[in-house]
Amino acid sequence: MNNEINYKNNPLHAVGLKNLLVEIVDHYGFEILFAYLNINCFKVNPSIDSSVKFLKKTAWAREKVEVFYLYEFKNLPSPSSEQFSLPPRDRVIPEGQVVGEPAELNLEDAERLRVKREAKTAEWAQETRHSSDKKVDPWASWKSN
Repeated sequence: MNNEINYKNNPLHAVGLKNLLVEIVDHYGFEILFAYLNINCFKVNPSIDSSVKFLKKTAWAREKVEVFYLYEFKNLPSPSSEQFSLPPRDRVIPEGQVVGEPAELNLEDAERLRVKREAKTAEWAQETRHSSDKKVDPWASWKSN
């Protein structure tokens, strides 16, 4: 398998962070980016230069923007679980997948998504809290022998 060709099929290949940001801001605007990504550089005095500066320093935020670029703006199908675990710039895009039209996004959908994510986070936190309440004796199996 020739991965070189597949990496070049990734829309992030050879696209600088500033150019990527200009594309998505020109299409969606800072308000939609903040609504979907919840990154403050898109809300508090947003500008391309200040956002690029922040994103270059903050890997998690940069990856969040790159994922948005790939799967919302370039409208690629969701990645496989194997590819999902890789940073966006390292993902191999299958030969047959081509970019589509940018997804139509709006503030109402962003709010629904935010509420859904908050509920999921609360559910996860509750499950984590309950599982940590159970005291596990690391010596239990040893004691029984």
